[in-house]
Amino acid sequence: MESSRLPLPPGVDDRWRVSDRLGHQLIRVMRAVERAKAGKAVGPDGVERAAYVLLARLVLEGPRRSNALAESVHSDPSTVSRQVAGLVRAGLVERRPDPEDGRATLLAPTDEGLRVFEANRDRRNREISAMTAHWDEADRVRLAELLEQLAVDLEHRHHPAPLAPPEAS
Repeated sequence: MESSRLPLPPGVDDRWRVSDRLGHQLIRVMRAVERAKAGKAVGPDGVERAAYVLLARLVLEGPRRSNALAESVHSDPSTVSRQVAGLVRAGLVERRPDPEDGRATLLAPTDEGLRVFEANRDRRNREISAMTAHWDEADRVRLAELLEQLAVDLEHRHHPAPLAPPEAS
């Protein structure tokens, strides 16, 4: 199955064709996710959906300073500060004294934050389970493994992709 209606440059190899197909499918997935989230910028708790990423990071990786949290999600510290303020107002995150430096504070999920995180996780997992109910379990496992590998590679990529397609052998 060809990935797009646009012809590929002459002389490209199979690896380039597969990369083109992967790129096309990733775009389709990202657009579908964007459509699903359209109009849902704020969650049922009145907190920006983007802020839930911060809550999840604190739940899964433990308390941390605001700058460390911003760095871990590859975001601007001022944006994270604004989103954290919303999480604090909603009672999902609290500021605690940093035991290593009394002048600093750590951000940590509250009990309500843990409850909200688990409720969102459960809702997401139910949706994915329903969407892939007709899949073979081995395919679900393999997709999870491949997506994890892709996420790691994307998170650690620091240089732009080559512009010219590789020549066919």
